[in-house]
Amino acid sequence: MELFKLVYLLWPPRGQERAKTRDILLGDLSSRLIGSGAERLAMDIADPESDMRSPAPKLYGGPPICALLNIWVEEMSRRKNIEDILRYSGFRIAGYLVEESIFTEYGGNRHAKPRDWPDRRRSPGITAVTLMQRPRRLSPDEWVARWHGIMSPVSEEIQPRTRYVRNLVIEAITPDAPPFAGIVEEAWPSKKHVSNPFLFYGAKNIWQLARNMFRILRAVKSFLDLHSIRTTMMSEYFIRTK
Repeated sequence: MELFKLVYLLWPPRGQERAKTRDILLGDLSSRLIGSGAERLAMDIADPESDMRSPAPKLYGGPPICALLNIWVEEMSRRKNIEDILRYSGFRIAGYLVEESIFTEYGGNRHAKPRDWPDRRRSPGITAVTLMQRPRRLSPDEWVARWHGIMSPVSEEIQPRTRYVRNLVIEAITPDAPPFAGIVEEAWPSKKHVSNPFLFYGAKNIWQLARNMFRILRAVKSFLDLHSIRTTMMSEYFIRTK
């Protein structure tokens, strides 16, 4: 059965705490989404366990997202009920139809073993969700070629990622959705692997650190403008995978 993949970005009601957001999403809301047509469901949530500074510079205004929902549906018409559930729960949402390509899955490199934990249990480590805009200087085809052909392999070679999911936006499906062209989910073994620059850049000494930081920066700048990058640290939850 061919499924459409939808990605929803969520912003919480003003003043809502991280734990409250997590409890709402993992509780009745997730069951209601499945009952409304979500064939598969996964969530990245900015919960208390993921409360840390992002390694990316924050050079943009506005509040960060509180969650990212990956929802697979058999028919696009299912999305109306899904969006109603999210809005009635108090979230501001932006939805996108995406094309997913997984560069690295758990167990696909030396940094993690294959997934062996059940649905609804928090995944080990921590996940960075990055929202990307395509610079006007690049055509859509050239932008994807640099993202997939330069950034992905360079970062995979250098950094200790355990999972790397690329979501190419096909179209925005909700009114006033920000013009993001790509949405990335990168899982890391631990918070320390993100906060410690030597671990984050796969360096054993200061010289390797400088070299690897330069290589990553050059790869990033080949397809993105630094001021537009938006990264939020989150916890990953697979809710329904089969």
